[in-house]
Amino acid sequence: MKILLFGKDGQVGWELQRSLAPLGNVVALGTKGDGVMAGNFLDPEGIARTVRAVQPEVIVNAAAYTAVDKAESDQVVARQVNALTPGVLAREAQACGSLLVHYSTDYVFDGSGQAPWREGDATGPLNVYGATKLEGERLVAQHCPHHLVLRTSWVYAARGGNFAKTMLRLALQRERLTVIDDQHGAPTSADLLADLTAHMVRAALDRSALAGTYHAAAAGETTWNGYARLVLQQAAQAGVALKAPADAVDPVTTDAFPAAARRPLNSRLDTAKLRRTFGLQLPPWQAGVARMLAEVLRPGEEISI
Repeated sequence: MKILLFGKDGQVGWELQRSLAPLGNVVALGTKGDGVMAGNFLDPEGIARTVRAVQPEVIVNAAAYTAVDKAESDQVVARQVNALTPGVLAREAQACGSLLVHYSTDYVFDGSGQAPWREGDATGPLNVYGATKLEGERLVAQHCPHHLVLRTSWVYAARGGNFAKTMLRLALQRERLTVIDDQHGAPTSADLLADLTAHMVRAALDRSALAGTYHAAAAGETTWNGYARLVLQQAAQAGVALKAPADAVDPVTTDAFPAAARRPLNSRLDTAKLRRTFGLQLPPWQAGVARMLAEVLRPGEEISI
């Protein structure tokens, strides 16, 4: 079986190269492609040619424009990468009979209320990033019925930059930190998303009725402030000499940090549909963060932040 993966160099794309390998031959492309096949989503015609050349049974799209604030002033590019080219990809997937996997975000919702969002709830993105991701979802569903759209939240990985590493760096430099405490969600690891994807792909290939949109996030919930406190607690337990301990993380509201793009306050996702449909269990968010920190905070090594 051939699997065509776009966005191989991103956090999720990197993990997907591992998780998808047991399922078949993975053709993995980054923005630069491989010299012959195209991987740049600003080149939709090249993406279409690539699909036709590979003729994959499965296409996994981990490419995305994720610079949330920059998207407010870079709307044309954000829409092309997050919506229009995924629409082209969906048409090509349908033409060659491929299962298409596409990732989306909690940002398609307006962040109101306190209840976890379900797949069928009304959407209402607050920013350009969320709007383009929602449009991408709709184009994928419109042009390729055999699809899996996975909405997720607060994605991180040990590889590359992430919120935890930023908190560690600041805690090494400052005696107190100020972190937002009114945005609620679940930090979700890239490796968890990649592993879920592999399980879901295998099942959906055998049962086309499983196609659709699913919420995929770690279990439980926290705030950015709670997330930061856990990170610093784990670092202290690992023997890292921090200037700012966990109890020196002060809570503030979102408006304390003005940004170009509005953020949703409620990013909780209800994952019952995914768990019920695929018979999977989602680990608590703390477990994934602890595992990531174990890689970052290796004894005797300099912290790679």
